[in-house]
Amino acid sequence: MLCYRWKNLLLILCLLFSSVLSAVAGEVRGRVSWVYDGDTVKVEGVGKVRLIGIDTPEKKASERDKTFRRAGVAPQQLRPGAKRATDYLIRNAKGKIVTLTFDRDKTDRYGRTLAYLTLPDGRMLNRELLREGLACVYRRFDFRWKDDFIQTEAAAQSAGRGLWGKK
Repeated sequence: MLCYRWKNLLLILCLLFSSVLSAVAGEVRGRVSWVYDGDTVKVEGVGKVRLIGIDTPEKKASERDKTFRRAGVAPQQLRPGAKRATDYLIRNAKGKIVTLTFDRDKTDRYGRTLAYLTLPDGRMLNRELLREGLACVYRRFDFRWKDDFIQTEAAAQSAGRGLWGKK
């Protein structure tokens, strides 16, 4: 009986140590409980999370539309593009346990956590939205994956996917 308690205690300590190491390494895991829009989700235990390095169109017309027009996105693609990006997150992330990895800045000016989200199958959600043509690279700030994201966006644009389609 005493041995059983020590084993349980050791198991609990190992799990705690593992969690601490993940946090120190800049990773956190949590379940996506809500999708606000194409680039913002709610993760249990974390709160509102903005995907680093990407931008998706807004549900309603706004000044931010200019950014997408400069990137070559046709105006008629913006509202449908916002819905497709949101639907993509709902299908691929909602209810799933994701790994959040952080960059230099951990929060934005609105208090949202900034993160790269990795799905259980190992795909980075931020990059997948770009690959599908559902997002543009957010070029205003530097971030670790910027060059990779720009190449991924260019491939989607060349292929006419998502925002760059003829639809």
